[in-house]
Amino acid sequence: MQVEIISPSSRWWRINFCLFLSMAVVCTAIVIRPPEWQPLQKSVELALKSTPFIGDDANETETGEALPSAEYVVFSGDKIADLFHRMALEEDDLQQVLESDLNHLGFDAMVPGSVLRFWFEEDTNRLLKLELQLNVAQKVIYQRSETGGFDVQEVEIPGNWVPSVFKGTVGASFHDSAIATGLDESDVAFVINLLKDKINLNTELPADGKFEVVRAAQFVDEIASGQHEIRAVRIERDGVIISAYLHEDGNFYDADGESLQRSFLPVPTTAQYWLSSGFDPRRIHPVTHRRQPHNGSDFAVAVGSPVIATGDGVVVQVANHPYAGKYVVIQHGSKYRTRYLHNSKILVKKGQWVSRGQEIAKSGQSGRVTGPHIHYEFHIRGRPVNPLSKKVPLISGLGSEEQQSFLTTVEQMDAMLKDEPTG
Repeated sequence: MQVEIISPSSRWWRINFCLFLSMAVVCTAIVIRPPEWQPLQKSVELALKSTPFIGDDANETETGEALPSAEYVVFSGDKIADLFHRMALEEDDLQQVLESDLNHLGFDAMVPGSVLRFWFEEDTNRLLKLELQLNVAQKVIYQRSETGGFDVQEVEIPGNWVPSVFKGTVGASFHDSAIATGLDESDVAFVINLLKDKINLNTELPADGKFEVVRAAQFVDEIASGQHEIRAVRIERDGVIISAYLHEDGNFYDADGESLQRSFLPVPTTAQYWLSSGFDPRRIHPVTHRRQPHNGSDFAVAVGSPVIATGDGVVVQVANHPYAGKYVVIQHGSKYRTRYLHNSKILVKKGQWVSRGQEIAKSGQSGRVTGPHIHYEFHIRGRPVNPLSKKVPLISGLGSEEQQSFLTTVEQMDAMLKDEPTG
């Protein structure tokens, strides 16, 4: 099997293989980091089930934690099941990890460059721990539990968010002019959607119209995580200013503190339904009969019923999970995220903008379920909440006690925009 091995920390790294029988072939690959270059990655053909790291002849980190038995850099097209099979890991371990991933869906978020770290039981090759490093700021840890299966922990490093200003004057179109300043397609779509109730930026902004955008990018130890968010937008049309500012509550407001985002719909379907299972962090799973959090609400409907987006947002994930089935994840600004699981058919694509009430899928019973239903989750800053509770926002305007804090945000963003010339 072929496994991508990288050193966990050392500038000089090597991979050693043990001598099998007295006349067995010894395979050793030694890669040395040349001066004035970057750390190398080496693909090695392995005859072993697992290949331990040996870095500076040590098997523990400086904190006393055991080094991983193997480490793999994800390539395009890699699937977690294929990697388990290539590394000769047990099928039971794979299924237990996938089952534990149901509430996190971490493996579907893997991208080229993500890193998988494996800890094996030395004698049996039994998986003890798996760490998925999505980027420098996010990782998911799967730790074998004493009671069976795996416990899962999501780790997010806040890092530093560094703002940048993008300014321009509209030429042939707002889209092309915004892309020319360095904004990407998702940024442009976000701005257009954010201000759609104020102005149609595709048709109503004249050729000499001006736009200004503040975008913050996340860095951890001066390394970009790839995550960024829009913080402020200002459009000038015929001397009239249209603006939007991200407040600390995760919502956008205009300069007067009036919300620019619509509230969420209470349920993810227009079909007749009954609530077959509610939000329950201590639920006993009806199939496995083990305690497993139920991070959403289940709406029992006929197969093929419409599944609708409960709020405006961008589709950030579309996948088919062995346990979650065919599902859609929508990001609503920087604070809110919704999930729609167990569908029979997906009607949207990753990166697509959707509006509140738009049909995004047909309901079904894909994945591991006891009957057809829509499993709907609502997350606030990465944490699931009861989608039928009062925590789900009915956005209007800012209260008087929040106005002063918001005005401070407006002043800070306006100061940044004034400091930069318009391109």
